[in-house]
Amino acid sequence: MTSSTRVWRPDWPAGLGTMRAHKRGGGDPTYRIDDAGRHWRGIRTPEGPVTLALHVAARDGAVHAEAWGPGAAWVLDTVPDLLGAADDWSGFDPRDHPVLVDAHRRHPHVRLGRTGLVMEALVPAILEQKVTGQEAFAGYRMLVRRYGEPAPGRGAELGLWVQPTAEELRSVPSWEWLRMHVDHARSRAVVTVARVADAMERLAHLPGDEVERRLCTIPGIGRWTAAEVRQRAIGDPDAVSFGDYHVAKDVGWALTGTPFDDAEMEAYLEPWRPHRGRVVRLLYAAGHRRPRHGARMAPRTHLPARVTRT
Repeated sequence: MTSSTRVWRPDWPAGLGTMRAHKRGGGDPTYRIDDAGRHWRGIRTPEGPVTLALHVAARDGAVHAEAWGPGAAWVLDTVPDLLGAADDWSGFDPRDHPVLVDAHRRHPHVRLGRTGLVMEALVPAILEQKVTGQEAFAGYRMLVRRYGEPAPGRGAELGLWVQPTAEELRSVPSWEWLRMHVDHARSRAVVTVARVADAMERLAHLPGDEVERRLCTIPGIGRWTAAEVRQRAIGDPDAVSFGDYHVAKDVGWALTGTPFDDAEMEAYLEPWRPHRGRVVRLLYAAGHRRPRHGARMAPRTHLPARVTRT
């Protein structure tokens, strides 16, 4: 299979850091980073599956993209947005907060990318609701390998896969979801959105608040899941993952020295609207995570279990 290529020269020193937001755990079958530092993704586009490989030339900062499969032209057109070309910093002000001022000074080129692909972000976000990362990522790997397909071209040689189609998701039997460690609440939400996948994809063209409002009308989807989609699919700078086990604690620790709960984080970040998510992104880019102490959450030993974070 022949490939299509593109060379894009951004007007800022673009890296591939935005790509890591789409990696679902160390064993994600849709994502690879090879020994040469190239980032590989298996992607399901509106025009079909595709393998995308990206690397940045050290000599001039040009982004070299190569793609295989029916969706090659589509995905090559989206490379600038994927790496943050559409991200708009207008109106962002660190507001003299010393931690943010320093983070902004040290990371002036942090960008928020967007894929334009809602289902690609939504399905794994649902699987990650209120379970350990180990359990969520294992379920995602099994789902992709059992019901997805090998990525086209060079992707297949690397063992890269593409997420299942909406039709495949709708066909997964209930007992197979349980075998993949996905309880009924989460599998029902996945099947529900798969039934209206075309409508889900149209959300990529709406403002973030409207995306959240519409997603949250679906049983099993709440603010956390909607924010995960807003961040990845539309690059929303105001999307904050309220309900996350770590985010509020990390933000509070970074900005005040004391971990927050969700309500405290929401109140504290309000002056930065519509860039609240950008504040969180800058803090993480600067390495501001509270020290991790104590035992981790243990994986569940039975199914089904009640899902509380949506």
